[in-house]
Amino acid sequence: MRAMVFEGFGGPQVLHPADVPAPLPGPGQVRLRVEAAAVNGWDVKSRAGTTGAPAPTSPVVPGLEVAGVVDALGDGVTGVAPGDRVVGFAVGGGYAELALTKVFARVPDGLAATDAVTLPVAAEAATRVLRLLDVRAGETLLVHGASGSVGALATQLAVRRGARVIGTASARNQDRVAALGATPTTYGAGLVDRVRALAPDGVDAVLDTTGAGVLPDSIALRGGTDRIVTIADDAAADLGVTASYRSERDAGELAEVVDALARGDLTTTVGAVLPLADAARAHALVESGHPGGKVVLTP
Repeated sequence: MRAMVFEGFGGPQVLHPADVPAPLPGPGQVRLRVEAAAVNGWDVKSRAGTTGAPAPTSPVVPGLEVAGVVDALGDGVTGVAPGDRVVGFAVGGGYAELALTKVFARVPDGLAATDAVTLPVAAEAATRVLRLLDVRAGETLLVHGASGSVGALATQLAVRRGARVIGTASARNQDRVAALGATPTTYGAGLVDRVRALAPDGVDAVLDTTGAGVLPDSIALRGGTDRIVTIADDAAADLGVTASYRSERDAGELAEVVDALARGDLTTTVGAVLPLADAARAHALVESGHPGGKVVLTP
């Protein structure tokens, strides 16, 4: 099968097309004919060699998220059949014509694969941190990076719980954050004063998706380190703040978010859809920091 691979660390240019063996589904796995594969920051870091992983000794197919049509089942798989459309976490890479997944959800009729594939990573992170923060109706949640993929989903899920969300974003994304149901504000100098003006009674919980050095301000706003979670700032340990990096993949939670997107109860933003062969361009776009939403590859 055709796939995009890298055989050594480097810039986006190390990604190139190659013929690789088609994967065979193991126990509990399904194989998809890939309709869409999302590009994540982790893909970029893996290709660049900044994750701490050893240098590859064989071609690596990147990609954490895939959506497509089931074409083969591994032992023990039930509830899904060849021809069904699913979206999930790729096993062994998703930038390919065929990919494996073990944690997945059905894609309802009418939901495009390019939209569904934006969900697995962001939905897992958003539901995990909201669970850690125990956000409840009537509380105020501050989300740093509310226009990003994780921040946007966390914002919407918190609003659906009945919480009030204050979301930080760049000046150009203020309207987008407001459309998610949050009260927007810009990040940067003066943030503490701006948030206090919007929430005179204080904030009950803080989610940092940015890693942009916002934890000291978050501590000031909370009056301590409790109910602050970051998914992006390695300074958390030194500051006594909870950092949550370990994925807790759950097919049921993914299905709930996928169904909500299909019903129109949640929204997601696709910044660009590019051919699989343009994976290097997709990585460069993500590295630019201004992709305008999730970047998606289609074989």
